[in-house]
Amino acid sequence: MTSLEDTLISVWRQALIDDARAVVLEGGTYPVRRTSRSKLREVDFQFEDQMLRGLEQNPKTNSRWARLAREGKKVMQSLRDGRYVANVVDGKVQFYGRSSGRAVTGSD
Repeated sequence: MTSLEDTLISVWRQALIDDARAVVLEGGTYPVRRTSRSKLREVDFQFEDQMLRGLEQNPKTNSRWARLAREGKKVMQSLRDGRYVANVVDGKVQFYGRSSGRAVTGSD
């Protein structure tokens, strides 16, 4: 079984680096869409029994992640139930707080 970290990196790589039209994971194929307002890439996908969303970082906001995106880094935020749980920058995952990581993985 693939870990959450490996899954998030795979989604990031396929959607932002490979510019794929769909992300392929063990559980299936998930279309990559563009948001209506900002045209950012997003993809809803399943990890274990949870639905997650990968969302390309908007470089026009004021966060440190947006600054990295403005510098040319590929940044993807991951959300569950509308809450940010992790991000991937240059193939590295950072979870938002250990409790968020545990809640998402269900196996820590």
